Amino acid sequence: MHSHFVVLVLACPTFSWQQEGSKGHDSKESNCVRLITGVILLAVGVWGKLTLGTYISLIAENSTNAPYVLIGTGTTIVVFGLFGCFATCRGSPWMLKLYAMFLSLVFLAELVAGISGFVFRHEIKDTFLRTYTDAMQNYNGNDERSRAVDHVQRSLSCCGVQNYTNWSTSPYFLEHGIPPSCCMNETDCNAQDLHNLTVAATKVNQKGCYDLVTSFMETNMGIIAGVAFGIAFSQLIGMLLACCLSRFITANQYEMV
Repeated sequence: MHSHFVVLVLACPTFSWQQEGSKGHDSKESNCVRLITGVILLAVGVWGKLTLGTYISLIAENSTNAPYVLIGTGTTIVVFGLFGCFATCRGSPWMLKLYAMFLSLVFLAELVAGISGFVFRHEIKDTFLRTYTDAMQNYNGNDERSRAVDHVQRSLSCCGVQNYTNWSTSPYFLEHGIPPSCCMNETDCNAQDLHNLTVAATKVNQKGCYDLVTSFMETNMGIIAGVAFGIAFSQLIGMLLACCLSRFITANQYEMV
């Protein structure tokens, strides 16, 4: 990506307003930063989908779009960065102003998203407790949410909401016992053992999933939030540089006339 930017800058024509010097150079560096931050957001969005997708799917149906929002935002920033490079090369004040407006919209969107996620983080935990309990009560071992529950229990070595005994109230337990995904060693678990809570206590993971999942999500969502806030303020810097360069070019054009 960086090499593509260098080629684009080298291809820019020489302008009569070359005395703009350091401001033009700063703007080009700013555009390069825009491209890099866009790629970072894309990467974080993909990583969030692959790493947190299972956990997010257990919170609420409308929350599964969060990684896609990051991917879309990253793509938008890359496109805006290319537009900013083109505007700088052309030396067009109105294009630079349009670029600054684009950046201001992205900045506001990222800021609102970040603040909303921080403010409603406790509601997310409460929602997860409710929906995870519901997923256990409707567990059948085959549908998407059941597979998500199995993935969580295997990957975090946990069982149930607070502990393995939570499964005793589910319809699945009456027919099949505790799911094999709770087992410390699935080759050492059998259906008879999983039907008996006393025997199962020596076969399954003792820790509940709620505390482990919320801790895991808070750690990883903190990474995403930190990256998003850092990139949001880089958009603000880019917006200010674009406005300054636009005013400088306009002033030089008037002087030439």
